[in-house]
Order: sequence, then structure tokens, then C-alpha cells
Amino acid sequence: MSHTERTLYSPFQLGPITLANRMVMAPLTRNRAEPGNVPGPMTIEYYAQRASVGLIIAEATQVSAQAQGYIATPGLHTPEQIAGWKKVTDEVHARGGKIFVQLWHTGRMSHTAFQPGEKAPVAPSAVRANAKTYIPGAGYVDTSEPRALELSEIAGIVDDFRTAARHAIEAGFDGVEIHGAHGYLIDAFLRDGANKRTDAYGGSIENRARFLVEVMTAVVGEIGAERTGIRLSPVSPVNDSSESQPQPLFEHVVRELEKLHPVYIHVVEGFTGGPRDNAPFDYAALRKLYSGVWMVNNGYDKAMAEAAVAGGHADLVSFGRLMITNPDLPRRFKENAPLNELFKDAPLYGGVGPHGYIDYPALPA
Repeated sequence: MSHTERTLYSPFQLGPITLANRMVMAPLTRNRAEPGNVPGPMTIEYYAQRASVGLIIAEATQVSAQAQGYIATPGLHTPEQIAGWKKVTDEVHARGGKIFVQLWHTGRMSHTAFQPGEKAPVAPSAVRANAKTYIPGAGYVDTSEPRALELSEIAGIVDDFRTAARHAIEAGFDGVEIHGAHGYLIDAFLRDGANKRTDAYGGSIENRARFLVEVMTAVVGEIGAERTGIRLSPVSPVNDSSESQPQPLFEHVVRELEKLHPVYIHVVEGFTGGPRDNAPFDYAALRKLYSGVWMVNNGYDKAMAEAAVAGGHADLVSFGRLMITNPDLPRRFKENAPLNELFKDAPLYGGVGPHGYIDYPALPA
């Protein structure tokens, strides 16, 4: 591709699928799943409204009942959930869009109220996160103290990711993104602030990255590297995430990913939803270690995104709140049209009706 063709609005080949542009809808938890953690009719419309973006990455979705940490987040581990998502992907495709789904296990970012049998959440180590989750009737409460996973249990969770990836393809998704960021189970294994293990999954960087590599190997083996992406957040402190040596840790992770060659690596630059310069990190050095598609996120506006693509800093740029508030964001950017703002009277998370979910206006046809 010539330099002149490298624009935010040019088509892009992502593995076997052609994206209409290089803009991506970031995975955004909205807490709108219906009983049984099944996507409902409004979720179909929510994603279909945004089908003009090059790629939609649907919200973080549980790989098992144990993986849940928040109210009304969808899953991909029951027939009803798969059927619900199939209605979403069918409508997105009918409107010309492409859609992946992000697969997660929340790990210690959970509460006994969400766990089967009200058992303790699982984590690499029994270290409670200094964070909260919402429970109906109780409000925001501290996450529960987790229990450390037994060595014998880890392979089963790897298999949960493998199975959920297969379910995603059955549900019509074009691919999956593995959630390796933001303090959830995979990220917690990576970081020395949460991982105090002394076995093959703890201690050295190589050991702490083992779980991530095993999950990615399983998913790539199940659905193919060309349909598998991953999200990383090297220096984001959200959900009580901490790591003493992020640069060598994530350089090792990317070297391991290069061997598997997923269809993209999605990097959150800085503090998720906050400052981009909260901690020193050399993203350029990280990118040099990977020969595939590089997606960036966090605080990108139109000018930043255009410059990132034109200058080769990134192949794709993902947008969060701008995609919530502007279902036709690619058109607005391209035409320099005004942008909608978040409704001040509608919650970002949760809600029961269309307001703040599917009633953000698009430009007139």
C-alpha cells in the first residue's frame, strides 16, 4: 500500500475479511444483557447502528459462568447466549459490518454473588483487588477475596477460552479478541502485583506469561490465527493492576505472540480512559517486535487517529466513548461533522430502556 493510500478511511485487509475503513469500535461493557446473560433486541440494534465502522469488537463476554464479575454482562457458554449473539452478528452483517467479540474471564474482579454456588472468585493468587463491582440491592461493593487457582484447574480455564472461541464462530462472529488487559484473569497472571505464585505460572516473566500463551495457543488452534486478536494494557493501573517491570514483561509477551501471529495486537496506551502519559513506556519498541497488524486505543480523536495511521504508528485505531455517542462516527470524521456528547441523564453502564443506548442520533441521510 502506498503512503497516499494509508488513511483512516481507506479499506483494510484483516486476515480473511476486508474492513471498510481503519476505524474500530473498542469493546465497551454496557451491562445490558437480559436474564441468562443473553444479548437482547436492543443489543442487536446497538451494534447494527455502528456497522459503518471498519470493525466492531463487541463487549467483553464471559467464557464460563465462573468468568463473570459484573451484572448483566453477556456470555458465550450457553445455547441461549450463542443464539442471542447470532441475531446480533446477522444484523451487523446485513448492514455491511464486520464484528469480533472480546472474550474474558474477570478473575479476581468479581464477587461471590456472581459465582456459581457463591464461591470465591479465582485468581493467580489470593490477593484481593482494591476495586468494586455493583450488586443489585447492595450497590457498589468491594470485590471478594479470591482463591488461588490450583495447578490442576488452569488447563480447564484454557479450555473454556477455546470452547468460547468456537461458540463465537458458531454465533457468526468474524473472529475473537482475547481480553489480556485491565487486571482481569490473564492480565493478573502477567503482573507481579497480583501474581505471587511460586510454580510454573509465577515468578519469572516467562512463567507469568505462560497462561496468556496457553490461552492464545488454544484459541488459535481452535479457530485460526487469522480470526484471533488480543488486547493488552501495559501500564494501565485500572482494577488495581500493578507491575514493577512492564517494559520487559510486555516485550516478552509480544515476542511470544509473534510466534503465534494473531491477526492483530490491540494496545491500550497509558491509563485506560485517562492520561496517556501516566507511566513511561516505549510503545514503538513493542511494535517493532511484531510483524502483524497493530491496533491502538485510548483518547484518540480525529486528528490523532489520522496522524497515527498516516505516519505508520498504527494500522487500526479503536474508539470507545466516541463510538457510543456517534453511531456514524466514520462519516462524521470524514465530513468534519459535529460530534454528539454523552447524554448527561443516561448511565454509561446499565439501564433498562433505549435512552443512552440506541437513541444517539446519526446524521441525516
